[in-house]
Amino acid sequence: MSKNDFSAHTPMMQQYWKLKNQHPDQLMFYRMGDFYELFYEDAKRAAALLDITLTARGQSAGQAIPMAGIPFHAAEGYLARLVKLGESVVICEQIGDPATSKGPVERQVVRIITPGTVSDEALLDERRDNLLAAVLGDEKLFGLSVLDIASGRFSVQELKGWENLLAELERMSPAELLIPDDWPQGLPLEKRRGVRRRAPWDFDRDSAHKSLCQQFSTQDLKGFGCENLTLAIGAAGCLLAYARETQRTALPHLRRLRHERLDETVVLDGATRRNLELDTNLAGGRDNTLQSVLDRSQTAMGSRLLSRWLHRPLRDRAVLEARQGSIACLLEHYRFESIQPQLKDIGDLERILARIGLRNARPRDLARLRDALAALPQLQQAMQNLEAPHLLQLAGSIRTYPELAELLARAIIDTPPAVIRDGGVLKSGYDAELDELQSLSENAGQYLMDLETREKARTGLANLKVGYNRVHGYFIELPSKQAESAPPDYIRRQTLKGAERFITPELKAFEDKALSAKSRALAREKQLYEALIEQLIEHLAPLQESAVALAELDVLSNLAERALNLDLNCPRFTEQPCLRIEQGRHPVVEQVLDTPFVANDLGLDDDTRMLIITGPNMGGKSTYMRQTALIVLLAQIGSFVPAAACELSLVDRIFTRIGSSDDLAGGRSTFMVEMSETANILHNATDSSLVLMDEVGRGTSTFDGLSLAWAAAEQLARLRAFTLFATHYFELTVLPESEAVVSNVHLSATEHKERIVFLHHVLAGPASQSYGLAVAQLAGVPEEVIRRARDHLSRLESNSLAHESPKMAPGQAAAPMQSDLFASLPHPVIEELHRTDPDEMTPRQALELLYSLKKRI
Repeated sequence: MSKNDFSAHTPMMQQYWKLKNQHPDQLMFYRMGDFYELFYEDAKRAAALLDITLTARGQSAGQAIPMAGIPFHAAEGYLARLVKLGESVVICEQIGDPATSKGPVERQVVRIITPGTVSDEALLDERRDNLLAAVLGDEKLFGLSVLDIASGRFSVQELKGWENLLAELERMSPAELLIPDDWPQGLPLEKRRGVRRRAPWDFDRDSAHKSLCQQFSTQDLKGFGCENLTLAIGAAGCLLAYARETQRTALPHLRRLRHERLDETVVLDGATRRNLELDTNLAGGRDNTLQSVLDRSQTAMGSRLLSRWLHRPLRDRAVLEARQGSIACLLEHYRFESIQPQLKDIGDLERILARIGLRNARPRDLARLRDALAALPQLQQAMQNLEAPHLLQLAGSIRTYPELAELLARAIIDTPPAVIRDGGVLKSGYDAELDELQSLSENAGQYLMDLETREKARTGLANLKVGYNRVHGYFIELPSKQAESAPPDYIRRQTLKGAERFITPELKAFEDKALSAKSRALAREKQLYEALIEQLIEHLAPLQESAVALAELDVLSNLAERALNLDLNCPRFTEQPCLRIEQGRHPVVEQVLDTPFVANDLGLDDDTRMLIITGPNMGGKSTYMRQTALIVLLAQIGSFVPAAACELSLVDRIFTRIGSSDDLAGGRSTFMVEMSETANILHNATDSSLVLMDEVGRGTSTFDGLSLAWAAAEQLARLRAFTLFATHYFELTVLPESEAVVSNVHLSATEHKERIVFLHHVLAGPASQSYGLAVAQLAGVPEEVIRRARDHLSRLESNSLAHESPKMAPGQAAAPMQSDLFASLPHPVIEELHRTDPDEMTPRQALELLYSLKKRI
């Protein structure tokens, strides 16, 4: 494009800047014909992120203007990549008609796509929630609000202290987090992805209260039980404003606020979620996680609900026992087998309804809704035999919608196109006017052939032709010689070399109809489609209730199927504090093993609150501990558990201190991370908590580590938390002598031909020996290194500082004592003292030596 050409478009670029200045930090997709164009810095950034060609157009201040573009029909794929990278995109569409516009076509921002507010199917992970969160307050009290725009779930809660807030954010993992701009820089949560600062007035509590009441059409927020949560309401108001700003439309699918309370749930901190690998493994993938083993849900909304349950176990016994009763009922006579196939036909109703509410539902969304509504009567039929009270309640919410089902069956063709853009979505017979316009447009060719035959016969002119071109429209053409014989109703339209073109009143009337028929048909179809969406919006509230009930029915049917196929049994809750597991198994490890899993018992009650677990590396200590936590967690989502029997009292928190890695970015070593996690446990564990402590104190010298582990174990025993304390420090096996609530157990192993064989059985009492060298040998450490290590070990054991051996059960071998690796090696100061004869020194020499030794130490 030349400089002069570009100057002609200056008004267009002025229009661009007017819009771009309102969104300086977001990429702007600026619609020009069949492309979305990006300019200046946006173009450079998009070219780098999307690997598209960076070109230039015209000039600005003597410099070529950078430009990059993508075809508008392929925008979805590019948007998905940008959102995944955490970018926000402003979509700027042509809303004027290019044919009638004087100057640049009018454009406006129709939508802003941000990571936390996407609802398009192609931009979302169907198995995971996509959340937007906002926080207000300070470390004394935070107000947190969370919105899932793709389902309409909207919640508020208030939390004390950074630790609780960060744990909740870890649980929800929001794609975007909005915080007030006047908060100080460098806060702990700013390390999270997607943190955006918003003007402090966006969080104003009075205007938030007003806009929320307006959104829900209520006088106040008392009905939602959150009238007094002023901080959380300020955060919710900010979310609502942000959602409106990005969607540029009403949000009828946001109909209520849910007040979440921390005391309703089992609290899991970030470290615990990671260690238990609920839905993400330690490598960041999804394989070999609890969800991967447990999730055979028939719908994506069921999978997402199961994930929410796993991340938010409950402490409400009535709810948990209602779920257990539902699973038991679905297992009876294998009832889940008749329900699951029908749920598959329902699809992701939750997100389809949200897109209808946002008015961006695609034709295929409506086709899926049609199929879901058609499947409901049969599902209702299958639910008639379910007598569990909770399932009857769900059946009541899963209503059928015969009128809507009939309307959609009449309206939408069997397999509609992906978008409404080119029409072809509505069935013939749905609207008479549309049918007429479409038949005009489709039958134009036939009409012109018929007209030509008719006119030839009427005029007797054999060379007469009926034609069409884009400039002059429809015409009747006669050679110049025959033009004089044209009938009187032929009106001359155009003279050509050797021919004349005419129009007749009949052809003119047809032209007016036919030329506009196609565009009118498309406009009519879009109008009818929008009216159909509005009709569905009127029924959104009951439809959303049905979707919620269907998702829960899906999860409960799924848990019944898993109970049968994974041999899970119903746990029993007790008022008396206890955790008794018979033949417990690790649900994930059991699935990946080629050999049978070795099941183990566990017994904790008011008299025994802590088990000190000893035994070799790889002997199964970590598996035993994690399976205990997973059994408790599954029990507290209402699921059956991988054990022959289980009896437990409700726990308030699950803590795990299992393995660590450096937090290099935060400047913390492995040992520092370990101590931070230990401190968190010691500050927050109660007598209703479950605590897993694995190898505390390993990151420092032996005596330091041993002392810390010992003191931590004593403190947990005094807190009376249910604790599994795995350790290589055999010294800790004497704890039961001073702490009555502590017992020893160990995992067994045996040596066969100088090789270790792990038995994975948990037995009472401490381990009789350590198998470190045998494990090293298994790992392939060279034989000469193993031999040399054996020499060092015997020397260290014989020279070790004397320790008092723990008292052993009669007939049991003494547990070996560990000592600081360097304690038995001679220290240079000791060597010098060894060589010194004090009788040969003057008092002054002795004093100088003392000072110099002091300095060296």
